[in-house]
Amino acid sequence: MFYKILTYGCQMNEHESEKLSAVLDSFNFKEAAGENFDILIFNTCCIRETAEKKVFGHIGDVKKLKQKNSELIVAVIGCLPQQKGYEQKLKEKFPFIDIIIGTYNLTNFAKILSNFIKNRKYQSNVSEVFEIDSCITTANRPSKVKANVNIMYGCDNYCSYCIVPYVRGNEVSRDIKVILKEVNGLLNDDYKEITLLGQNVNSYKFEGFDFADLLNEITKINKKFFMRFLTSHPKDLSEKIVKIMSKSSNIFKSVHLPVQSGSDRILKLMNRKYTVDEYLEKIQMLKKYIPDVQITTDIIAGFPTETESDFESTLKLMEKVKFSGAFTFVYSSRSGTEASRMSGQIDYATKKNRIQKLIQLQKEITYELNAYTEGKTFEILVEDMSDNENYLLGKTIHDKKVLFLGKKNLVGEFIKVKIEKASRTALYGSLVLD
Repeated sequence: MFYKILTYGCQMNEHESEKLSAVLDSFNFKEAAGENFDILIFNTCCIRETAEKKVFGHIGDVKKLKQKNSELIVAVIGCLPQQKGYEQKLKEKFPFIDIIIGTYNLTNFAKILSNFIKNRKYQSNVSEVFEIDSCITTANRPSKVKANVNIMYGCDNYCSYCIVPYVRGNEVSRDIKVILKEVNGLLNDDYKEITLLGQNVNSYKFEGFDFADLLNEITKINKKFFMRFLTSHPKDLSEKIVKIMSKSSNIFKSVHLPVQSGSDRILKLMNRKYTVDEYLEKIQMLKKYIPDVQITTDIIAGFPTETESDFESTLKLMEKVKFSGAFTFVYSSRSGTEASRMSGQIDYATKKNRIQKLIQLQKEITYELNAYTEGKTFEILVEDMSDNENYLLGKTIHDKKVLFLGKKNLVGEFIKVKIEKASRTALYGSLVLD
């Protein structure tokens, strides 16, 4: 019996797919190398309209597979069916789906699947009940070097454009002892890069411990490793966190700090809870303690009522901060959010024009920053072979991708590489021999 998981969306979804894979292994399923499988799982995202359309298109393509093989089990799980009304919508639009599971009850996946296999009867079990540490913790991680660890779930911010709080619930932090045990276990298993995951990691709180305390406890582990975290909210990035980052040789000197807009008016409509000046104060604080810090961000183009003046303010902010990278998105209306009910929706042509300008400016800034690395030597963690098998792929502590000639036995090792050439997407170097 073979399975295939199609994952859409963020690293949280990717990690949940790793956990689902481990559950399927317990049923003696094997991961399909090709297109012959007995169970097909769509682990879905609904944050952006494009992701939703892609999922619906791919599910629709499965109808022919189901007609050829009526025994094929098709499951749709995650954020998409968690949305209000989408369970019924999926049933009506795709009656060939066998199992629908929402975000809150992924912990019941094994039970639901076992029930279905025994009864071959359609099941739908979307639950609003969520207990934080009854979650699945065992995971099949495709990398033997990098591992993700959930530290919290949900979000309390209710940004006006975002559906996450509605499909993942309010913030719940995991027990710090459970997290430390999981991280220790991964490091003992020789993982070298740990990513702490949460919709807003900075707001982690558990029995008097905050996110800075968690970082501090992990850095006490006497192992050589890199650690990063996703995602930070500007309003919650504290000086205490940044000080710990600056003193640690383990924590990436890189922060993903979504700004979304350079206009105070738009930030207020987005319910982001900070102004441009307050955001810039966070940037100054980061650079004070970590002068060579690399900052990446998220930016939305064409939020409702965004004027040319608002958009120009965003471009000016990008030029001022000089982000090392930016994930840029065209605003897409998500049903149920405050922004979807706002007047002044921007036409697609304007949004497309604006995002093209954002992308072009960021390309120029990224190349400029990468060019500074030429001739310098960095310690990197070798993560894998690149798509071109003559090259190895690694990361600096600044989260910069490095490609260089080397042998596969270096994967998982910390080595020094001198940067010979920089491009917008990667650095190219040569191995420095001691």
